[in-house]
Amino acid sequence: MGNEQKIFGEARRNLILKWLKESHGPVTGGELSRRTKVSRQVIVQDISLLKARHEPILATSQGYLYVQQQQKQLYSRIVVCRHTPEQTERELTLLVDLGVTVKDVTIEHPVYGDLTASVMVSNRNEVKQFLKKLTTTNAPLLSELTDGIHMHTLEANEITKLDAACEALKKAEFLA
Repeated sequence: MGNEQKIFGEARRNLILKWLKESHGPVTGGELSRRTKVSRQVIVQDISLLKARHEPILATSQGYLYVQQQQKQLYSRIVVCRHTPEQTERELTLLVDLGVTVKDVTIEHPVYGDLTASVMVSNRNEVKQFLKKLTTTNAPLLSELTDGIHMHTLEANEITKLDAACEALKKAEFLA
């Protein structure tokens, strides 16, 4: 195993793209680094180069995701929420349990304007991984900059799921 060679330049980027397209979920930078025998920083640079070529790669808290063209009709809705950091797990779990994907979070920053970050959680395991990453990195939630006010882009394969999600958020007093 020690004789394995690094994969260089364009060949490496082509392999990364192939692996992301074939994957059914996010692939971590560490995994791509291990497979190509290069540093994590080289992978970050490769991903940047691929994005510059308009490859639809999304960096999520679970890893890199190639955004496949959707074959099913998906519906989306933006909701404005407000809650404490301690209520984040409850909010996300409530949404994913209704069959909704939480795509992102956006806040309106007084200096930078709208700041949006990928969330991409659609089940309890992904919520758990997202929250674990917040804890292990000691990263604050964006909503902590705005007294808990934030927006989410929600996505579902049925409009009724989005309606149910909004009703559940309202009942939980999370809608702003």
